[in-house]
Amino acid sequence: MTQRDFVYTSHPARVIFGSGTTARLPDEVARLGAQRALVLSTPAQKAQAEELADLLGDKAVGVFAGAVMHTPVDVSERATDVARSLKADVLVAVGGGSTTGLGKAVALRTDLPQIVLPTTYAGSEMTPIIGETEGGAKRTQSTSKVLPEVVIYDVDQTLDLPPGISGTSGMNAIAHAVEALYAREANPIISALALQAIGALARALPVIAKEPRDIPARSDALYGAWLCGICLGSVGMALHHKLCHTLGGSFDLPHAETHTIVLPHALAYNAPAIPGVMNDLETVLGGEPSNALYDLARAIGAPAGLSELGMPPEGVAAAADSALANPYWNPRPLEREAIAALIARAHAGERPLVEWRKST
Repeated sequence: MTQRDFVYTSHPARVIFGSGTTARLPDEVARLGAQRALVLSTPAQKAQAEELADLLGDKAVGVFAGAVMHTPVDVSERATDVARSLKADVLVAVGGGSTTGLGKAVALRTDLPQIVLPTTYAGSEMTPIIGETEGGAKRTQSTSKVLPEVVIYDVDQTLDLPPGISGTSGMNAIAHAVEALYAREANPIISALALQAIGALARALPVIAKEPRDIPARSDALYGAWLCGICLGSVGMALHHKLCHTLGGSFDLPHAETHTIVLPHALAYNAPAIPGVMNDLETVLGGEPSNALYDLARAIGAPAGLSELGMPPEGVAAAADSALANPYWNPRPLEREAIAALIARAHAGERPLVEWRKST
């Protein structure tokens, strides 16, 4: 098969994957030539951060357990002051997107190397993207300065992640891979990773919903999330992510749940413009892709409609207007009535409207 022209940019990172890999943290700190590690976490995960500090012994100089959602600038600056006062020479972040975001924010200000131990399926550890919030506004930028040097994926660190959070976090990850398949910068390397990631997560998430400590399923999910993070950090996104950003910002909706609900509908909207992608998705999802994703969300017990998240009915029209306010790339042109209908179905929890049939 002859490939079309493409550009692929890889992001350097050392990745360690397995069960019990947390034990390798001291070796990785030493490998970086570091002597003074500052461990970062959220308040809820302070105990995990303290365990890592104990593991590092005299190579740990402190714990900052103040990470919160959306990476507020004041928290970032406070953590940076702590890192400087302790003369830290490496950052160790344990947790999900909030802690990873804080580590990136401190690295942006100090250029300190980072080691990340993810405990969710957020994928931020694989991207050069950082978003910080100040005065109610979120500013996002992409810079190689915030890429972690080392990521330690330890399946054991995810075993106690609640099933509900696991499911929607995993669906959020799948959304990164789905949109990577039809991104403007799509290329065969990322597409291969995306399909593998979607398949791994689609297999794992229903098992985790029933057996949260199933190690093979947790391993599949974490592996898939890693690949989804690579997709997110390598190519641009399209309609799905634009809609979720609009809905989340306008109605203060929870991030992962919003992605879970919107994804089947956004994919169905784009389906007529991406028949090849839909064929590929069918091979890994085992059925018509939009409905397969809708059914996957039901299998993990996720909310079906945006109304369940608190979005008011009158918000549908406003969200459609907002989604079209700033032009952006999408494989299918944006049509206001169709976008409004998409949001209305997502609000009501209905099945996606599919206008695609498998090509033979």
